[in-house]
Amino acid sequence: MTVWPPLPPMHTGLRGRCPRCGQGHIFQGFLTIRAACEVCDLDYSFAEPADGPAFFVMTFACVPSVLLAVWLEVQFQPAWWLHLLISLPVILITCIPPLRPLKGWLVSSQYYHKAEEGKWDRSPPHG
Repeated sequence: MTVWPPLPPMHTGLRGRCPRCGQGHIFQGFLTIRAACEVCDLDYSFAEPADGPAFFVMTFACVPSVLLAVWLEVQFQPAWWLHLLISLPVILITCIPPLRPLKGWLVSSQYYHKAEEGKWDRSPPHG
């Protein structure tokens, strides 16, 4: 049985690497999670980042980008095509590229912290 040292989620996840071995890949395509690591065979079925990456991107990238577009409109009232040339690329550049590293970080964090689905604790209270 191979013993794997714990790898920090920031190191493996942001690079899209396997949270156990750090060599294999988490993703198959842009955001699709592989079934398992091609190096250490870690089963990725535990990984369920849900809407976490989208939430972080919307909060820290999309909102400021949209505020820039609104400010541009209120301050200068440019033609619609100027918004297409300025606002749309800014929104796309700040919102799409961070999705993959954030999803990788969340998957790696789930593995590192042994996160799993919540369950009801029906045991009697202690005390």
